[in-house]
Amino acid sequence: MSGAVSGDAEAVARRRLASVPASADDAVLEAAGVIARRIDARKSQVIRSMTATLTRKIDELDEDPQLFELGEACAHGNMSTILGVLANDVSVDHMQPTTAAVEYALRLAQRDMPSHWLVRAYHMWQEALMKACYCEVEALGLPGSQAMAVLEHVSDVLYSYVDWITIYVFDAYEQERRRWIEAHGSVHSSAICNLLTGAGTSTKVFEAETGYRLDQTHIAVILWSPRCGDDVVACHCRFARSMAQQLGTDGSPITSAIDRSTVWAWLPFGDRWPCVDTAALTIELPAGSAIRAVLGLPGVGIDGFRRSHEQALAAHAVTSVSHAPVRPIVSFGDPGVAAVALLAENLESTRAWVWQVLGSLAEDTDQAATLRTTLSTYLDAGESHLHTAQQLQVHRNTVKYRINKTLGDPETGLADHSKLDLALALEVCRFLGPTILRTSDA
Repeated sequence: MSGAVSGDAEAVARRRLASVPASADDAVLEAAGVIARRIDARKSQVIRSMTATLTRKIDELDEDPQLFELGEACAHGNMSTILGVLANDVSVDHMQPTTAAVEYALRLAQRDMPSHWLVRAYHMWQEALMKACYCEVEALGLPGSQAMAVLEHVSDVLYSYVDWITIYVFDAYEQERRRWIEAHGSVHSSAICNLLTGAGTSTKVFEAETGYRLDQTHIAVILWSPRCGDDVVACHCRFARSMAQQLGTDGSPITSAIDRSTVWAWLPFGDRWPCVDTAALTIELPAGSAIRAVLGLPGVGIDGFRRSHEQALAAHAVTSVSHAPVRPIVSFGDPGVAAVALLAENLESTRAWVWQVLGSLAEDTDQAATLRTTLSTYLDAGESHLHTAQQLQVHRNTVKYRINKTLGDPETGLADHSKLDLALALEVCRFLGPTILRTSDA
Protein backbone atom coordinates (compact mmCIF):
# COMPACT_ATOMS: atom_id res chain seq x y z
CA MET A 1 0.00 0.00 0.00
CA SER A 2 1.29 3.46 -0.87
CA GLY A 3 1.67 5.65 2.16
CA ALA A 4 3.10 2.86 4.35
CA VAL A 5 4.43 4.30 7.57
CA SER A 6 8.20 4.56 8.01
CA GLY A 7 9.91 2.39 10.64
CA ASP A 8 11.06 5.37 12.72
CA ALA A 9 7.60 6.91 12.85
CA GLU A 10 6.01 3.57 13.75
CA ALA A 11 8.58 3.02 16.51
CA VAL A 12 7.78 6.45 17.98
CA ALA A 13 4.06 5.70 17.77
CA ARG A 14 4.56 2.35 19.53
CA ARG A 15 6.53 3.97 22.35
CA ARG A 16 3.73 6.50 22.82
CA LEU A 17 1.16 3.72 22.86
CA ALA A 18 3.14 1.84 25.49
CA SER A 19 2.28 4.64 27.92
CA VAL A 20 -1.33 3.40 28.06
CA PRO A 21 -1.97 2.10 31.59
CA ALA A 22 -1.35 -1.64 31.59
CA SER A 23 -3.90 -2.25 34.28
CA ALA A 24 -6.41 -0.62 36.58
CA ASP A 25 -8.58 -1.67 39.53
CA ASP A 26 -11.09 -4.36 38.68
CA ALA A 27 -13.99 -2.05 39.55
CA VAL A 28 -12.63 0.63 37.21
CA LEU A 29 -12.11 -1.85 34.37
CA GLU A 30 -15.60 -3.26 34.86
CA ALA A 31 -17.20 0.21 34.78
CA ALA A 32 -15.14 1.17 31.71
CA GLY A 33 -16.36 -1.99 29.99
CA VAL A 34 -19.98 -1.17 30.75
CA ILE A 35 -19.53 2.35 29.41
CA ALA A 36 -17.87 1.08 26.23
CA ARG A 37 -20.68 -1.42 25.57
CA ARG A 38 -23.36 1.21 26.17
CA ILE A 39 -21.69 3.58 23.72
CA ASP A 40 -21.22 0.75 21.23
CA ALA A 41 -24.98 0.14 21.28
CA ARG A 42 -25.56 3.66 19.94
CA LYS A 43 -22.30 3.93 18.00
CA SER A 44 -23.94 4.90 14.69
CA GLN A 45 -25.78 7.81 16.32
CA VAL A 46 -22.60 9.06 18.04
CA ILE A 47 -20.59 8.82 14.80
CA ARG A 48 -23.30 10.58 12.79
CA SER A 49 -23.28 13.49 15.24
CA MET A 50 -19.48 13.50 15.33
CA THR A 51 -19.18 13.57 11.52
CA ALA A 52 -21.77 16.33 11.22
CA THR A 53 -19.78 18.46 13.68
CA LEU A 54 -16.58 17.86 11.75
CA THR A 55 -18.06 18.84 8.40
CA ARG A 56 -19.62 21.98 9.90
CA LYS A 57 -16.20 23.11 11.12
CA ILE A 58 -14.28 22.10 7.97
CA ASP A 59 -16.37 23.21 4.98
CA GLU A 60 -14.28 21.46 2.32
CA LEU A 61 -15.03 18.05 3.83
CA ASP A 62 -18.76 18.70 3.51
CA GLU A 63 -18.40 19.41 -0.22
CA ASP A 64 -17.04 15.97 -1.10
CA PRO A 65 -19.42 13.02 -0.48
CA GLN A 66 -16.62 10.47 -0.96
CA LEU A 67 -14.48 12.11 1.71
CA PHE A 68 -17.52 12.37 3.98
CA GLU A 69 -18.27 8.67 3.54
CA LEU A 70 -14.62 7.67 4.03
CA GLY A 71 -14.46 9.88 7.13
CA GLU A 72 -17.46 8.04 8.58
CA ALA A 73 -15.78 4.70 7.85
CA CYS A 74 -12.61 5.97 9.53
CA ALA A 75 -14.60 7.05 12.60
CA HIS A 76 -16.38 3.66 12.72
CA GLY A 77 -13.06 1.82 12.61
CA ASN A 78 -11.41 3.92 15.29
CA MET A 79 -14.49 3.80 17.49
CA SER A 80 -14.76 0.01 17.23
CA THR A 81 -11.07 -0.36 18.08
CA ILE A 82 -11.03 1.85 21.17
CA LEU A 83 -14.38 0.56 22.47
CA GLY A 84 -13.06 -2.98 22.08
CA VAL A 85 -9.98 -2.07 24.14
CA LEU A 86 -12.14 -0.54 26.89
CA ALA A 87 -14.85 -3.21 26.88
CA ASN A 88 -12.52 -6.18 27.01
CA ASP A 89 -9.37 -4.77 28.63
CA VAL A 90 -7.51 -5.78 25.45
CA SER A 91 -3.76 -5.32 25.20
CA VAL A 92 -2.90 -2.41 22.91
CA ASP A 93 0.63 -3.58 22.16
CA HIS A 94 -0.19 -5.10 18.77
CA MET A 95 -2.91 -2.79 17.45
CA GLN A 96 -2.87 -1.75 13.80
CA PRO A 97 -4.69 1.21 12.24
CA THR A 98 -7.79 0.31 10.26
CA THR A 99 -7.64 0.41 6.46
CA ALA A 100 -10.15 3.28 6.45
CA ALA A 101 -7.95 5.35 8.80
CA VAL A 102 -4.93 5.03 6.52
CA GLU A 103 -6.97 5.52 3.33
CA TYR A 104 -8.56 8.68 4.77
CA ALA A 105 -5.09 10.15 5.35
CA LEU A 106 -3.98 9.18 1.84
CA ARG A 107 -7.10 10.70 0.26
CA LEU A 108 -6.58 14.02 2.07
CA ALA A 109 -2.98 14.05 0.81
CA GLN A 110 -4.08 13.36 -2.75
CA ARG A 111 -6.60 16.21 -2.60
CA ASP A 112 -3.89 18.60 -1.34
CA MET A 113 -5.88 19.26 1.83
CA PRO A 114 -3.86 20.61 4.79
CA SER A 115 -2.48 18.00 7.16
CA HIS A 116 -3.78 19.90 10.18
CA TRP A 117 -7.32 18.90 9.10
CA LEU A 118 -6.32 15.32 9.79
CA VAL A 119 -5.11 16.19 13.28
CA ARG A 120 -8.20 18.32 13.96
CA ALA A 121 -10.45 15.46 12.89
CA TYR A 122 -8.90 13.12 15.45
CA HIS A 123 -9.05 15.68 18.25
CA MET A 124 -12.72 16.38 17.48
CA TRP A 125 -13.36 12.63 17.48
CA GLN A 126 -11.57 12.32 20.85
CA GLU A 127 -13.60 15.17 22.31
CA ALA A 128 -16.91 13.72 21.08
CA LEU A 129 -16.12 10.30 22.50
CA MET A 130 -15.13 11.74 25.89
CA LYS A 131 -18.40 13.66 26.03
CA ALA A 132 -20.27 10.41 25.39
CA CYS A 133 -18.28 8.83 28.22
CA TYR A 134 -19.17 11.68 30.61
CA CYS A 135 -22.87 11.09 29.85
CA GLU A 136 -22.56 7.36 30.52
CA VAL A 137 -20.66 7.87 33.79
CA GLU A 138 -23.39 10.22 34.95
CA ALA A 139 -26.07 7.71 33.89
CA LEU A 140 -24.38 4.94 35.90
CA GLY A 141 -24.50 7.09 39.04
CA LEU A 142 -21.02 6.05 40.19
CA PRO A 143 -19.68 7.41 43.48
CA GLY A 144 -17.54 10.51 43.03
CA SER A 145 -14.14 8.90 43.60
CA GLN A 146 -14.92 5.91 41.37
CA ALA A 147 -16.34 8.16 38.65
CA MET A 148 -13.11 10.16 38.64
CA ALA A 149 -11.01 6.98 38.48
CA VAL A 150 -13.05 5.63 35.56
CA LEU A 151 -12.87 8.90 33.63
CA GLU A 152 -9.13 9.12 34.27
CA HIS A 153 -8.65 5.57 32.94
CA VAL A 154 -10.80 6.19 29.85
CA SER A 155 -9.08 9.50 29.19
CA ASP A 156 -5.61 7.93 29.47
CA VAL A 157 -6.49 5.10 27.08
CA LEU A 158 -8.19 7.42 24.59
CA TYR A 159 -5.46 10.08 24.67
CA SER A 160 -2.70 7.50 24.15
CA TYR A 161 -4.59 5.87 21.29
CA VAL A 162 -5.16 9.21 19.53
CA ASP A 163 -1.54 10.19 20.12
CA TRP A 164 -0.43 6.92 18.53
CA ILE A 165 -2.85 6.90 15.59
CA THR A 166 -2.17 10.53 14.62
CA ILE A 167 1.57 9.89 14.41
CA TYR A 168 0.86 6.86 12.25
CA VAL A 169 -1.59 8.46 9.82
CA PHE A 170 0.29 11.78 9.67
CA ASP A 171 3.40 9.95 8.48
CA ALA A 172 1.28 8.11 5.90
CA TYR A 173 -0.11 11.49 4.79
CA GLU A 174 3.35 13.02 4.36
CA GLN A 175 4.69 10.09 2.38
CA GLU A 176 1.64 9.99 0.11
CA ARG A 177 1.77 13.74 -0.44
CA ARG A 178 5.38 13.52 -1.64
CA ARG A 179 4.59 10.52 -3.85
CA TRP A 180 1.51 12.17 -5.32
CA ILE A 181 3.33 15.39 -6.16
CA GLU A 182 6.08 13.43 -7.91
CA ALA A 183 3.64 11.22 -9.83
CA HIS A 184 0.84 13.66 -10.66
CA GLY A 185 2.20 17.16 -10.19
CA SER A 186 1.64 17.87 -13.87
CA VAL A 187 1.43 21.20 -15.62
CA HIS A 188 -2.16 20.38 -16.59
CA SER A 189 -3.29 19.95 -12.99
CA SER A 190 -1.68 23.19 -11.85
CA ALA A 191 -3.02 25.19 -14.79
CA ILE A 192 -6.57 23.80 -14.36
CA CYS A 193 -6.54 24.49 -10.63
CA ASN A 194 -5.41 28.08 -11.21
CA LEU A 195 -8.07 28.63 -13.87
CA LEU A 196 -10.89 27.24 -11.71
CA THR A 197 -9.89 29.30 -8.67
CA GLY A 198 -9.17 32.46 -10.67
CA ALA A 199 -5.59 32.52 -9.41
CA GLY A 200 -4.35 34.77 -12.19
CA THR A 201 -3.78 32.31 -15.04
CA SER A 202 -4.48 34.10 -18.33
CA THR A 203 -6.15 32.46 -21.32
CA LYS A 204 -2.93 32.67 -23.32
CA VAL A 205 -0.83 31.05 -20.59
CA PHE A 206 -3.39 28.29 -19.99
CA GLU A 207 -3.67 27.42 -23.66
CA ALA A 208 0.10 27.47 -24.12
CA GLU A 209 0.65 25.13 -21.16
CA THR A 210 -2.18 22.68 -21.92
CA GLY A 211 -2.83 22.94 -25.66
CA TYR A 212 -6.55 23.24 -24.91
CA ARG A 213 -8.63 26.13 -26.35
CA LEU A 214 -10.89 28.04 -23.98
CA ASP A 215 -12.86 30.07 -26.59
CA GLN A 216 -15.20 27.19 -27.42
CA THR A 217 -18.02 25.06 -25.95
CA HIS A 218 -17.06 22.69 -23.13
CA ILE A 219 -18.71 19.91 -21.16
CA ALA A 220 -17.08 19.09 -17.84
CA VAL A 221 -16.93 15.48 -16.69
CA ILE A 222 -16.01 13.88 -13.34
CA LEU A 223 -15.07 10.20 -13.43
CA TRP A 224 -14.51 8.04 -10.35
CA SER A 225 -14.78 4.50 -9.05
CA PRO A 226 -14.62 2.66 -5.69
CA ARG A 227 -11.15 1.30 -6.50
CA CYS A 228 -7.95 3.33 -6.16
CA GLY A 229 -4.62 3.23 -7.97
CA ASP A 230 -2.64 4.66 -10.86
CA ASP A 231 -4.17 2.02 -13.17
CA VAL A 232 -7.64 3.28 -12.18
CA VAL A 233 -6.69 6.86 -13.06
CA ALA A 234 -5.36 5.69 -16.42
CA CYS A 235 -8.60 3.76 -17.06
CA HIS A 236 -10.68 6.88 -16.30
CA CYS A 237 -8.57 8.97 -18.69
CA ARG A 238 -9.04 6.36 -21.43
CA PHE A 239 -12.80 6.38 -20.94
CA ALA A 240 -12.83 10.20 -21.08
CA ARG A 241 -11.15 9.92 -24.49
CA SER A 242 -13.68 7.24 -25.47
CA MET A 243 -16.54 9.58 -24.51
CA ALA A 244 -14.99 12.33 -26.62
CA GLN A 245 -14.85 9.97 -29.58
CA GLN A 246 -18.47 8.84 -29.13
CA LEU A 247 -19.69 12.44 -28.92
CA GLY A 248 -17.59 13.59 -31.88
CA THR A 249 -15.68 16.34 -30.07
CA ASP A 250 -13.49 18.82 -31.93
CA GLY A 251 -10.34 17.58 -30.21
CA SER A 252 -8.92 15.57 -27.34
CA PRO A 253 -10.26 16.18 -23.84
CA ILE A 254 -8.12 17.74 -21.16
CA THR A 255 -7.85 15.60 -18.01
CA SER A 256 -6.53 16.02 -14.47
CA ALA A 257 -6.14 13.31 -11.80
CA ILE A 258 -7.55 14.58 -8.50
CA ASP A 259 -6.67 11.49 -6.48
CA ARG A 260 -6.12 7.78 -7.10
CA SER A 261 -9.79 7.19 -7.90
CA THR A 262 -11.03 10.47 -9.44
CA VAL A 263 -10.37 12.32 -12.71
CA TRP A 264 -11.69 15.69 -13.88
CA ALA A 265 -12.07 16.17 -17.65
CA TRP A 266 -13.41 18.68 -20.17
CA LEU A 267 -14.69 17.73 -23.63
CA PRO A 268 -14.17 20.37 -26.41
CA PHE A 269 -16.92 20.98 -28.97
CA GLY A 270 -15.72 24.06 -30.85
CA ASP A 271 -18.67 26.23 -31.88
CA ARG A 272 -21.22 23.39 -31.61
CA TRP A 273 -23.81 23.02 -28.86
CA PRO A 274 -23.85 19.26 -28.17
CA CYS A 275 -26.77 17.10 -27.11
CA VAL A 276 -25.59 14.31 -24.82
CA ASP A 277 -27.43 11.02 -24.38
CA THR A 278 -26.14 9.62 -21.09
CA ALA A 279 -27.99 6.33 -21.61
CA ALA A 280 -26.05 5.78 -24.86
CA LEU A 281 -22.77 6.61 -23.12
CA THR A 282 -23.59 4.11 -20.38
CA ILE A 283 -23.93 1.34 -22.96
CA GLU A 284 -20.34 2.00 -24.06
CA LEU A 285 -18.88 1.42 -20.60
CA PRO A 286 -16.34 -1.43 -20.56
CA ALA A 287 -17.86 -4.75 -19.47
CA GLY A 288 -17.67 -5.21 -15.70
CA SER A 289 -16.48 -1.64 -15.23
CA ALA A 290 -17.08 0.16 -11.93
CA ILE A 291 -16.58 3.57 -13.56
CA ARG A 292 -19.07 6.28 -12.58
CA ALA A 293 -19.30 9.61 -14.40
CA VAL A 294 -21.25 12.84 -14.15
CA LEU A 295 -21.45 15.63 -16.71
CA GLY A 296 -22.15 19.34 -16.49
CA LEU A 297 -24.17 21.21 -19.08
CA PRO A 298 -22.44 22.74 -22.14
CA GLY A 299 -20.79 26.09 -21.46
CA VAL A 300 -18.87 28.57 -23.58
CA GLY A 301 -15.52 30.24 -22.84
CA ILE A 302 -13.79 30.46 -19.47
CA ASP A 303 -17.07 31.06 -17.64
CA GLY A 304 -18.61 28.02 -19.32
CA PHE A 305 -15.53 25.94 -18.48
CA ARG A 306 -15.97 26.80 -14.80
CA ARG A 307 -19.77 26.66 -14.71
CA SER A 308 -19.97 23.24 -16.38
CA HIS A 309 -17.45 21.95 -13.83
CA GLU A 310 -19.47 23.39 -10.94
CA GLN A 311 -22.56 21.62 -12.29
CA ALA A 312 -20.63 18.35 -12.58
CA LEU A 313 -19.49 18.75 -8.97
CA ALA A 314 -23.10 19.29 -7.88
CA ALA A 315 -24.22 16.17 -9.77
CA HIS A 316 -21.30 14.26 -8.25
CA ALA A 317 -22.40 15.30 -4.76
CA VAL A 318 -25.79 13.72 -5.46
CA THR A 319 -24.83 10.57 -7.38
CA SER A 320 -21.80 9.55 -5.30
CA VAL A 321 -23.87 9.18 -2.14
CA SER A 322 -23.52 5.67 -0.76
CA HIS A 323 -26.09 3.17 -2.10
CA ALA A 324 -27.73 5.77 -4.35
CA PRO A 325 -29.61 3.69 -6.99
CA VAL A 326 -28.73 5.77 -10.05
CA ARG A 327 -27.22 5.04 -13.45
CA PRO A 328 -23.41 4.87 -13.87
CA ILE A 329 -23.45 8.02 -16.04
CA VAL A 330 -25.61 11.00 -15.10
CA SER A 331 -25.86 14.58 -16.35
CA PHE A 332 -26.67 17.69 -14.34
CA GLY A 333 -29.45 18.18 -16.90
CA ASP A 334 -31.13 14.83 -16.18
CA PRO A 335 -34.57 15.10 -14.52
CA GLY A 336 -34.35 15.84 -10.81
CA VAL A 337 -30.56 16.11 -10.57
CA ALA A 338 -30.27 19.91 -10.40
CA ALA A 339 -33.11 20.26 -7.87
CA VAL A 340 -31.78 17.47 -5.64
CA ALA A 341 -28.26 18.93 -5.86
CA LEU A 342 -29.54 22.23 -4.46
CA LEU A 343 -31.44 20.49 -1.66
CA ALA A 344 -28.40 18.33 -0.84
CA GLU A 345 -26.45 21.45 0.13
CA ASN A 346 -28.36 21.48 3.42
CA LEU A 347 -28.98 17.84 4.26
CA GLU A 348 -30.30 18.50 7.76
CA SER A 349 -33.09 20.81 6.58
CA THR A 350 -33.83 18.65 3.52
CA ARG A 351 -34.05 15.52 5.66
CA ALA A 352 -36.57 17.23 7.99
CA TRP A 353 -38.63 18.44 4.99
CA VAL A 354 -38.68 15.00 3.35
CA TRP A 355 -39.77 13.35 6.61
CA GLN A 356 -42.54 15.92 7.01
CA VAL A 357 -43.83 15.48 3.45
CA LEU A 358 -43.54 11.70 3.12
CA GLY A 359 -44.12 10.61 6.71
CA SER A 360 -43.76 6.82 7.01
CA LEU A 361 -42.76 6.60 3.34
CA ALA A 362 -39.44 8.21 4.32
CA GLU A 363 -38.49 5.19 6.43
CA ASP A 364 -35.51 3.08 5.39
CA THR A 365 -37.46 -0.17 4.96
CA ASP A 366 -38.22 -2.46 2.02
CA GLN A 367 -41.96 -1.82 2.31
CA ALA A 368 -41.53 1.98 2.26
CA ALA A 369 -39.12 1.67 -0.69
CA THR A 370 -41.73 -0.30 -2.66
CA LEU A 371 -44.43 2.28 -1.94
CA ARG A 372 -42.07 5.17 -2.86
CA THR A 373 -41.23 3.54 -6.20
CA THR A 374 -44.90 2.90 -6.97
CA LEU A 375 -46.01 6.43 -6.05
CA SER A 376 -43.15 8.05 -7.99
CA THR A 377 -43.91 5.98 -11.09
CA TYR A 378 -47.62 6.72 -10.70
CA LEU A 379 -47.02 10.49 -10.64
CA ASP A 380 -44.62 10.27 -13.61
CA ALA A 381 -47.18 8.22 -15.54
CA GLY A 382 -49.82 10.93 -15.26
CA GLU A 383 -51.58 9.12 -12.39
CA SER A 384 -52.46 6.20 -14.63
CA HIS A 385 -52.80 2.88 -12.81
CA LEU A 386 -52.45 0.99 -16.10
CA HIS A 387 -49.26 2.71 -17.25
CA THR A 388 -47.77 2.41 -13.76
CA ALA A 389 -48.52 -1.33 -13.70
CA GLN A 390 -46.92 -1.73 -17.14
CA GLN A 391 -43.73 0.09 -16.12
CA LEU A 392 -43.41 -1.78 -12.83
CA GLN A 393 -44.51 -5.08 -14.39
CA VAL A 394 -47.09 -5.77 -11.71
CA HIS A 395 -50.87 -6.27 -11.77
CA ARG A 396 -53.04 -3.17 -12.05
CA ASN A 397 -54.86 -4.08 -8.82
CA THR A 398 -51.50 -4.18 -7.02
CA VAL A 399 -50.86 -0.60 -8.10
CA LYS A 400 -54.34 0.46 -6.97
CA TYR A 401 -53.78 -1.13 -3.58
CA ARG A 402 -50.43 0.58 -3.08
CA ILE A 403 -51.70 3.99 -4.19
CA ASN A 404 -54.73 3.72 -1.89
CA LYS A 405 -52.38 2.73 0.93
CA THR A 406 -50.39 5.94 0.41
CA LEU A 407 -52.65 8.67 -0.94
CA GLY A 408 -55.96 7.19 0.22
CA ASP A 409 -55.04 6.68 3.87
CA PRO A 410 -55.63 9.92 5.84
CA GLU A 411 -53.15 8.79 8.49
CA THR A 412 -50.24 9.14 6.05
CA GLY A 413 -50.99 12.82 5.45
CA LEU A 414 -49.66 12.55 1.89
CA ALA A 415 -52.86 13.87 0.35
CA ASP A 416 -52.32 17.15 2.24
CA HIS A 417 -49.21 17.93 0.17
CA SER A 418 -49.02 19.09 -3.43
CA LYS A 419 -48.04 16.65 -6.15
CA LEU A 420 -44.96 18.77 -6.85
CA ASP A 421 -43.76 18.45 -3.25
CA LEU A 422 -44.43 14.72 -3.26
CA ALA A 423 -42.61 14.18 -6.55
CA LEU A 424 -39.61 16.23 -5.42
CA ALA A 425 -39.39 14.51 -2.02
CA LEU A 426 -39.53 11.13 -3.77
CA GLU A 427 -36.72 12.20 -6.12
CA VAL A 428 -34.61 13.23 -3.13
CA CYS A 429 -35.12 9.77 -1.61
CA ARG A 430 -34.27 8.09 -4.91
CA PHE A 431 -30.97 9.93 -5.30
CA LEU A 432 -29.81 10.28 -1.71
CA GLY A 433 -31.11 6.97 -0.38
CA PRO A 434 -30.13 6.07 3.23
CA THR A 435 -28.49 9.48 3.68
CA ILE A 436 -31.92 11.10 3.79
CA LEU A 437 -34.18 8.28 5.00
CA ARG A 438 -35.33 7.74 8.58
CA THR A 439 -33.63 4.80 10.28
CA SER A 440 -34.96 2.80 13.20
CA ASP A 441 -32.64 4.62 15.65
CA ALA A 442 -33.48 8.14 14.37
